[in-house]
Amino acid sequence: MFGLLKQTPVVGKANALIHSPSEKLFNFIGVELLDNYPRWSPEVKELENLTDGPIKKGTQCRQVRVDQGNRSESTFKVTVFDPGERVCFEGVSNPYRCDYLIETVDEKNSRITFVFELLDLELHMKPFEKLIRIAVQDGTERTVHNIKKIIEAESEQ
Repeated sequence: MFGLLKQTPVVGKANALIHSPSEKLFNFIGVELLDNYPRWSPEVKELENLTDGPIKKGTQCRQVRVDQGNRSESTFKVTVFDPGERVCFEGVSNPYRCDYLIETVDEKNSRITFVFELLDLELHMKPFEKLIRIAVQDGTERTVHNIKKIIEAESEQ
């Protein structure tokens, strides 16, 4: 009523040009998620596949994170797995979405766009919404920077 209860998500978005073919970048983020996610997001302390087989649409994982000293555990589900183009996972236990879009620039370069959405803020967090928005944006930029740094360093080897 009157928009008072309307929830707008907290969104962070960042992108970068990466010196890596899009297929290699997709494999790093999607296919090899269990190995690489803790590398580009060092806040991830534990990551476990809850479903059998390789990462694909429908895969569920459990993660334990420590963000700014706060430990949290959540389960997420891969909702989009488009080889070479996009990996998206959404929180099952918490309302968030991580979306990695990959575009081919040419045979040696690709562009990654990462969007993180905190879909719902608990009432007691509302007074800190502005700070949360800043932290989310900083986190998306750091994520893209980390992915770029790791994958380009490995390409040089």
